[in-house]
Amino acid sequence: MTALADPNSTPGTLYVVATPIGNLDDISTRALKVLREVSLIAAEDTRHSMRLLQHFGITTPLAACHEHNERDQGGRFLSRLQAGQDVALISDAGTPLISDPGFHLVRQARAAGVRVVPVPGSCALIAALSAAGLPSDRFVFEGFLPAKAVARQARLEQLKEEPRTLIFYEAPHRILECLEDLERIMGGGRLAVLARELTKAFETLKGLPLAELRAWVAADGNQQRGECVLLLAGWQAPEGEGEITTEALRVLDLLLGEMPLKRAVALAAEITGIRKNLLYQVALERSERGR
Repeated sequence: MTALADPNSTPGTLYVVATPIGNLDDISTRALKVLREVSLIAAEDTRHSMRLLQHFGITTPLAACHEHNERDQGGRFLSRLQAGQDVALISDAGTPLISDPGFHLVRQARAAGVRVVPVPGSCALIAALSAAGLPSDRFVFEGFLPAKAVARQARLEQLKEEPRTLIFYEAPHRILECLEDLERIMGGGRLAVLARELTKAFETLKGLPLAELRAWVAADGNQQRGECVLLLAGWQAPEGEGEITTEALRVLDLLLGEMPLKRAVALAAEITGIRKNLLYQVALERSERGR
């Protein structure tokens, strides 16, 4: 039965609780305390989460909160929160809302004046970034790329000159296709890291230039299994490209689309006044990425 909100009661708290991504020892003492004390746990998959709760002897009731019912069923959780009950939100693994359900419930709760409290812990993208050896002061999390090849390639085209470290989640059955697209669009020399099955028995962290990483994954079917995080070094302009203005790059790109590279560079140099050899280096780099 759905709890009725008491207009005189103080709303409960929605706890957003991170759970382990593999190794159960990674759950925090605080997370266990919250899961034991709340009135209800909203779980992405109740069958999956039941195993976690049973492992730690937690008997709190579970209710489903997944991508297919979150918009429609969020109200039942909200009514319990407004009635003064505390609710914990968990996903199958890691931090809720990070490529997992929960956004709509959190937004509804905040809009209703319900207190939302994070209980931090495991997160695959942060775990991967912390051990990848790529720049971590600035990064972009793209979540899952589109499953269809054309849409995936179009998105990567938009990201090919992103200077920050790029992080993707990818399904194991698409990891090789994704690496092939990354190599073609970003260039085979771009450094990448595959973080697979983090915190689990067959954890892998392999960093290689994209062409070599793609070949390594293609040669070993075991690397096409399990949960995958892909990290990619950000784009770096060729030496000296920083001297070229955005307008000069626009002119160069327009000319490259209409004529052979050498002729495009010569005309761009005449139009912009920028040294031909510098424009030539930039044009080569851009043509290589466009293959």
